[in-house]
Amino acid sequence: MKFAAIDIGSNAVRLLFCNVLNGKSEAVFKKAELIRVPLRLGEDSFLTGKISDKKTEKLIQSMRAFRNLIDVYEAVDYRACATSAMREASNSAEIIERIKREAGIKVEVIDGATEADIIYNNHIAEHLSNDSSYLYMDIGGGSTEITLFHKTKVVASRSFNIGTIRMLHNRVSKEYWTEFKDWIRETTKNYHPLTAIGSGGNINKIFAMSRKKQSKPITYAKLKSICELLEAYTYDQRVRELGLKPDRADVIVPASKIMLSVMKNAEIDKMYVPQIGLSDGIVHLLYEKYKSKVTAMS
Repeated sequence: MKFAAIDIGSNAVRLLFCNVLNGKSEAVFKKAELIRVPLRLGEDSFLTGKISDKKTEKLIQSMRAFRNLIDVYEAVDYRACATSAMREASNSAEIIERIKREAGIKVEVIDGATEADIIYNNHIAEHLSNDSSYLYMDIGGGSTEITLFHKTKVVASRSFNIGTIRMLHNRVSKEYWTEFKDWIRETTKNYHPLTAIGSGGNINKIFAMSRKKQSKPITYAKLKSICELLEAYTYDQRVRELGLKPDRADVIVPASKIMLSVMKNAEIDKMYVPQIGLSDGIVHLLYEKYKSKVTAMS
């Protein structure tokens, strides 16, 4: 069976189709298709406080297309979540009403804590060592979610309004950046040794540049060398010579700064990158909802 997840982010809007197969002991999730539209809603929301008419029309067009694809793919269920850019836009309620009316898609604007919870529903804890401590970070265009795990339990979790679009446009104050670093140091000081788990398009891309196997961790030193390489190149060079997408080539630098700052302040030497995110978490929740419904009917 197929499920669909829509993630209306600050940098891009994504539609994920995922096949869920019944395995011997547990369900198997296989990504079928990912459609990504780089709308950059955060450039409007964080700079002017509202989504412009031009980007609103593009968003609604994208949602109409997504609705058609969901119908064609015959998805069992879907869920659409909007994050930081829509949270802060003064006209988000009006846009959401138009999306519902014109595209037939119901959109939920979720807060940072809910976003972290949904990502956690990728069953991250099931793949962690029972005796170790991990710091999970998800870096987006408008916010960064940080969750500390100890012995597979969530010890602390917080969403910070620090993201790649905000940093690109100098919308993160020095005071708030200091608060971010202080919180990480204070929260993690009693949980060493600590390993990082990273997600988000930019972290995925940086990891891909390392050519490491997905099951293997990447060291802080290796990540730092890749980030220094990215920063040494101009925007055009990142696109032409490194093959980055135009909408990735600028935000990847602030993403690398956030990532390295988290690892440095938490005294972390290695990170796993399991290629998961909000859309994957939505699919897991949709499947659990479907399973509960089937169980209740039987």
